[in-house]
Amino acid sequence: MSLKPLHVAVLMGGWSSERPVSLMSGEGVAKALESKGHRVTRIDMDREVALRLAEAKPDVVFNALHGAPGEDGTVQGMMDLMGLTYTHSGLATSVIAIDKELTKQALVPHGVPMPGGRVVKSADIHERDPLPRPYVLKPVNEGSSVGVAIVTAEGNYGNPIARGAKGPWQEFDELLAEPYIRGRELTTAVIGDRALLVTELKPKSGFYDFDSKYTDGMTEHVCPAEIPDAITQACKDIALRAHQLLGCKGTSRSDFRWDDTQGIEGLFLLEVNTQPGMTPLSLVPEQARACGMEYPELVEAIIAEALADAQAKAETS
Repeated sequence: MSLKPLHVAVLMGGWSSERPVSLMSGEGVAKALESKGHRVTRIDMDREVALRLAEAKPDVVFNALHGAPGEDGTVQGMMDLMGLTYTHSGLATSVIAIDKELTKQALVPHGVPMPGGRVVKSADIHERDPLPRPYVLKPVNEGSSVGVAIVTAEGNYGNPIARGAKGPWQEFDELLAEPYIRGRELTTAVIGDRALLVTELKPKSGFYDFDSKYTDGMTEHVCPAEIPDAITQACKDIALRAHQLLGCKGTSRSDFRWDDTQGIEGLFLLEVNTQPGMTPLSLVPEQARACGMEYPELVEAIIAEALADAQAKAETS
């Protein structure tokens, strides 16, 4: 597949905690598009982003933002109002998928296995544990393992968690508390209507946190994962099902934990990322490459779906 030459605005940067990753994603996308003969306008998002997009008048916007407001529906709503065609998921999907509790409410009733747990006030965890230890505390609506804490009986957070202990409770008023699932970190990318592969992530720090994701050499990627065929198929089925139920577009990445002592019953979907990274270390490009799709073709495939979706909407309106 090859697209006719287009004018593409690549939206990157912004002011979330994931700004450096977004800049890397955006620059990679821009260079890939230029290598295929497209004209690219790079836009490092600031508060004047609507004006800059209006001035650029692109054929399509490649959304390479990560975190709020580029991943939570805010920028999507703005571009909808401006009548712009853009890649990845739309407003409603973005609002739901970035919120881990809303994601559960959308997926669990359809049989998608996700951990239990509940949203808690950060102030309350200094009085008592919200769940039996070990458990996980994470922001309700942040990505890339930002601000995740694993609270164990032997940990150094204190019991109960000390107010002075460094953790997400110092940054967020509310947190999602979930049972800790021992085992292995798996992830599956979806492009369009196809689940690609399963990658196992083996962080050298013992936990796949933000630094492990984006620091070269901090995490070993086993792609495809050396796991039973039944688990591979289950990950792909669940990832595609979640992508479709949430209404994702372009590409998404579903992250799993698998307790390999429990077989298929030990597999749980943790979250669906609607704006997965497109850096050289990112998992979606790696899986696409393993399936025979090089990086520039991946970028064009994401744009092609956005254009086709916009055309379909225009024909039905």
